[in-house]
Amino acid sequence: MWATSRGGERDGYCGVVEKRIGNTVINTCPNTVTHSRMPILREEERVLDQHFLHFSYVQGFTPTQSDSALFIQFTTPPHHSFHSLHRWYTHIHSYGTERLKFPGPKHTSLSFTFNNTKVTIMVNKTTDETGVAAMDSLSLAEKDSGQGQGQGQAEDIVDPWNVQASSNKGIDYDKLIDRFGSSRIDEALLERFERITGHKPHHFLRRGIFFSHRDMHSILNRVEAGKSFFLYTGRGPSSDAMHLGHLIPFIMTKWLQDVFDVPLVIQLTDDEKYLWKDLKLNNCHKLAYENAKDIIAVGFDVNKTFIFSDLDFVSGEFYKNVLMVQKHVTFNQVKGIFGFDESSNIGKIMFPAVQAAPSFSSSFPLIFGAKKDIPCLIPCAIDQDPYFRMTRDVAPRIGFQKPALIHSTFFPALQGAGSKMSSSDETSSIFLTDTPNQVKKKINKYAFSGGRDTLEEHRELGGDCEVDVSYMYLSFFLEDEARLQEIRQEYSSGRMLTGELKAELIKVLQQIVKDHQERRKAVTDEVVKQFMTPRPLNFTGKS
Repeated sequence: MWATSRGGERDGYCGVVEKRIGNTVINTCPNTVTHSRMPILREEERVLDQHFLHFSYVQGFTPTQSDSALFIQFTTPPHHSFHSLHRWYTHIHSYGTERLKFPGPKHTSLSFTFNNTKVTIMVNKTTDETGVAAMDSLSLAEKDSGQGQGQGQAEDIVDPWNVQASSNKGIDYDKLIDRFGSSRIDEALLERFERITGHKPHHFLRRGIFFSHRDMHSILNRVEAGKSFFLYTGRGPSSDAMHLGHLIPFIMTKWLQDVFDVPLVIQLTDDEKYLWKDLKLNNCHKLAYENAKDIIAVGFDVNKTFIFSDLDFVSGEFYKNVLMVQKHVTFNQVKGIFGFDESSNIGKIMFPAVQAAPSFSSSFPLIFGAKKDIPCLIPCAIDQDPYFRMTRDVAPRIGFQKPALIHSTFFPALQGAGSKMSSSDETSSIFLTDTPNQVKKKINKYAFSGGRDTLEEHRELGGDCEVDVSYMYLSFFLEDEARLQEIRQEYSSGRMLTGELKAELIKVLQQIVKDHQERRKAVTDEVVKQFMTPRPLNFTGKS
């Protein structure tokens, strides 16, 4: 799913250990496990980290007794290198100590299955009270060190259906990296990128707009070895007009295609929009073709790019891969990742496999033949990451390469970085169909300002670029690094006023929208047909 709507909630974690956790030892005869409280060991943390890979903790998560029973085994927080486990630990800890006490009888037995082993946790009242006391001490220690989140502290909400920041400065992306278990795109990676490709990294990379990755180093390893990969991105067509935020992954993807000279597949999930939105099926299909025109207008090479509608293309080898994913991912897994519940239609439950399938080269036999060993790189906003965490987990089990990813930040709504730009709210968005006058009016009327309340205060204190939407937009679309820094200094010092900053942005956006509209006019139905016809693609590199 390549766009945003509202999702559900997930139940708590309900299962957890393999071989030994604390003083837990597997009894190989009855194949059951019992334990009481002892410190977690590093190797045990590694096992747990793999188990928690799929859990995304969307809003509404409530810890279960199993969560609580495991939590009290930790005498210190898990090691920071175990991202998935640390993400789980942080969420359980932030829920609040008092609410994690065990209700019910003196003895509680919690059973579940992990790696085909039945695991039973026996918890008694004494252990519970000891555990909670230890947890209280841990809470205080973490708060003092600034590591704990604290009960009642607002958190950012980021999942495939909902993005909402807890601060007007936007999403805390450092916390998001820790929560999702990805890696930051750092200077070392950018230096390696430039050394291998001979290209200075795109300003999206230099400015941290694309800020996180999974396995980008493995892609660069292939490039160094003279081997190829392919690019995969997508769009969920829910409206006939795309907005500026929709351009971000496509601008990045085009640049990557130009730099690496690799094939690209673009998925239009018209089926997904039918399942999630109140739209007629034929209308979803039509919107896919309209959105394809905007995507083509970004400037992709028709000889290296295949765009497809799910309603048209899901069959043959592609569908075989969908089925393999479906067979090897359980309902409990997708429930944990995406928050599905008993009211979710079955189409939603199976859809993640459809978004996973383009990650595999054999889904496109006309491009790659029967080869299953060509990996892909997926540029996307980080709210799409849960789909590909699932994909990365299942890929080796069905004989495929794990997809690599680079994640972008969110393009903020006009009203501020607390939410991302949305097609469903015209006042929050600059559409690619807007006239120059509409662009000007929207920026002047709706763009949240970091300026001060009075001219005197602004001259004295300066504007706040961290919350000013006009400056944020310029950081996306003004390529001139020197000019961007000059604007930041002028505005922050108070020498530049909000109206002057908005005027700078209006000029930049009017030109971008105008240029896009001119390119789109040249995209005829015949051009769309060329891009969307299954066919071999021309690209360099070895498999």
